[in-house]
Amino acid sequence: MSRPVIRTDRRLKRHGWIWAAVIGLVCTLTWSAPAGAGPSDTGLKGAIDRILMDARMDGGAASVVIADAATGERLYQRDGTDRLMPASNTKLATSTAAMALLGPDHRFRTDVLSTGSRHGSVLRGDLYLRGGGDPTTLAKDYDQLAADLAASGITRVTGRLVADDTRFDTQRLGRSWAADDESSYYSAQISPLTVAPDTDYDSGTVVVEATPGTKAGDKPRVKLTPPTDYIHLDIRGTTVPSGQSDTLTVEREHGTNTITVSGNIPVGASATKEWVTVWEPTGYAAAVFSDALGRHGVRVTGSPRLGRPTPPRAKPLASHNSMPLKELMLPFMKLSNNMHAETLTKTIGYETSGRGTWDAGLAAISGYLQKQGVKTSTVRQLDGSGLTRMNLFPAEQLETLLLSVRDASWYADWYASLPVACNRDRAMGGTLRSRMCATPAALNARGKTGSLTGASALSGYVTDAGGRELVYSVVLNNYLASSVKSIEDAIVVTLASSDTAHGTITAVPPKAARSTEPAADLECSWQKPKFC
Repeated sequence: MSRPVIRTDRRLKRHGWIWAAVIGLVCTLTWSAPAGAGPSDTGLKGAIDRILMDARMDGGAASVVIADAATGERLYQRDGTDRLMPASNTKLATSTAAMALLGPDHRFRTDVLSTGSRHGSVLRGDLYLRGGGDPTTLAKDYDQLAADLAASGITRVTGRLVADDTRFDTQRLGRSWAADDESSYYSAQISPLTVAPDTDYDSGTVVVEATPGTKAGDKPRVKLTPPTDYIHLDIRGTTVPSGQSDTLTVEREHGTNTITVSGNIPVGASATKEWVTVWEPTGYAAAVFSDALGRHGVRVTGSPRLGRPTPPRAKPLASHNSMPLKELMLPFMKLSNNMHAETLTKTIGYETSGRGTWDAGLAAISGYLQKQGVKTSTVRQLDGSGLTRMNLFPAEQLETLLLSVRDASWYADWYASLPVACNRDRAMGGTLRSRMCATPAALNARGKTGSLTGASALSGYVTDAGGRELVYSVVLNNYLASSVKSIEDAIVVTLASSDTAHGTITAVPPKAARSTEPAADLECSWQKPKFC
């Protein structure tokens, strides 16, 4: 049966209970609310209230706000002032502050410098590798720095390689991040000198790929990307006959760079591929650069030294510039990259106060939010990404931010970084690429997702059926269901299906929970190698 078109106008008020009874009967036939009580409003309020009555939210908390993007007129609010965990919706604050305070053309710079003197092909003195905070530096970028140094004619350095990571403080992990996430790539250590293994730019990680041996009893074959001796592989796994269970696991031991590969992998099985964090990313970058120097014929005495500042008199020998921030926004926001968020937070601190710390960065972000009209007295932000469960944001403050940034000169670039519902192109759809498909929200709604155990959020923009652009923020907490994503989707699809200006509301119920529904306590892009 097709869904009813529900109209709210003066005739409903004039005809009183008769119209209410008729509409109530039609709605009951198409979408029955749970027994007990239900919303009496038959417009947008009734439609959204009914969605939030889904049994998966029993005992949970919801903060939901919807507004006209052009005028700021609030069309719906449900506990909009309640402070709930925003999860990765925290990145809305971090990303907009970065665009405003650093600028869309900001680039990170990695330098090679020396205080030594040149004697033919010999550089007498130490060689400094200075990190500027670039979270996108690939092994090939360090290789190019080494190639540039070799091209200048240097073949030997009498001093040591010194890795300068002093732009940021030495606090590597965020406040109250979960200890059991430590080896997971979405919870990597933060340093201004690091390495990303691939063009998802997952800084501070290596990719470990294990494939079965040729016959049962063989050890699995294991490959690292990038290849580096900074990581020690402890291969305890075994290849077992085809058809047996695949139990292979890949984990890094706490406080070390020993990665253990254990369990069984059947003959002919597909590769087990894991993104694993490294312990101390500064040393990782120094090791990758040192290897690159060797490949290009530049010999350096001794092992690298970490954490020493570059002397002011040092002269630059080679440098690498990152992509501009407006381009970095795409992998950052589309894939909800936590390490980008934290690097940007510390960079904001460094650029605004000379201190590359979380405290300095968060203070600057708070100042920016306040200027945008956000009531920061109602907000608690303790990291840049939303990994900590101590962050608190009311939906109405996220809505205020989303409304205010529409006038910024950089808004178009930032807006383009938001995931697009049901855009199958991974670089466009991001964490929404498989959601709201075959609905009016597909290729229409843009939003930032958020996922932690018991916390889910979706905030962004959608155009309704009458061509009216809306801002929405949905923050859900304290539920016990494995996922409430379909509840968020139902709200956005209802908006996309309705003509809110004329009160023509097409109510869309949430999809029923499936017994096999996957847990949604992590962003789908964090669950590699499967993506969304």
